[in-house]
Amino acid sequence: MAGEIDLYVLLKSLKPSLNEGTYVFLTLQDISQISRDDILFEFKETEGVTIILKKEKADALNLKYEFVASWITLTVHSALDAVGLTAAVSTALTKHNISCNVIAAYYHDNIFVATKDTTKAMEVLDKLSGK
Repeated sequence: MAGEIDLYVLLKSLKPSLNEGTYVFLTLQDISQISRDDILFEFKETEGVTIILKKEKADALNLKYEFVASWITLTVHSALDAVGLTAAVSTALTKHNISCNVIAAYYHDNIFVATKDTTKAMEVLDKLSGK
């Protein structure tokens, strides 16, 4: 099933959804001691493996992190080769001084914002989609 590529349709169909919980980004050299079921995202970088976990899990494992975030899923099925969605979303959030970390998965784009910015980010994304 192919995702949407038309930017106008994507923006009108964003339907941002706030996922429950708080999440943290951290980096480790070895993630073998962490259950794959607990890892939301992982990406291998030269410096280490970046992972995203629920904050409670990271705390229980006594892992160090710096960024605590809320996770917003753009529920529109965006194509991986769609042009402009990430730019439009990040530009809208930037106008409100909200940093975002975007992770594209096969079906949806996922936005991570600092927990202090959650409410405003949802308002901005709703407005961007015409709500």
